[in-house]
Amino acid sequence: MKTAVYPGTFDPITYGHIDVIKKSLKMFDRLIVATTDNTDKNYFFSIEERLNIINHSLFKDLKLSRKKIKVISFDNLTIELCKKYNASAIIRGLRAVSDFEYEFQLAGMNKKLNSKIETMFLMSDVENQIISSKFVKEIANLGGNIDRFVTKYAVKMLRAKYQ
Repeated sequence: MKTAVYPGTFDPITYGHIDVIKKSLKMFDRLIVATTDNTDKNYFFSIEERLNIINHSLFKDLKLSRKKIKVISFDNLTIELCKKYNASAIIRGLRAVSDFEYEFQLAGMNKKLNSKIETMFLMSDVENQIISSKFVKEIANLGGNIDRFVTKYAVKMLRAKYQ
């Protein structure tokens, strides 16, 4: 069984992330969607809220298969997750050229840590490439319509936070 790990903050998960998840599922039998609780970052949603939004969005709103996707939190190296789940690849999403430099360096460091793990860069569909969790939160905070950027449940959770 080929397994990949898709790590990220998913604060909140967007349709851009979901495009990357769907594309990954075409290449791998199993995908570990892993949200980090890195203490160096200031998250809008708690780790519990992010896990809840990811699970609800993927399995209830979109009806994706629980047999192929496992949603977890982590606070260690992505390479360690790959070992734990016997994953052969790390999935990273790219939106724009500006993402590439950081992602390229991260992939290089991961390769140095474990040369058996490959990093795969995937882009979301064109209509979702401009979506970022940061912009979604800003639009929601200013009362804008975010229905085209996140699932129904994520919309509900964002609205509840800003009320």
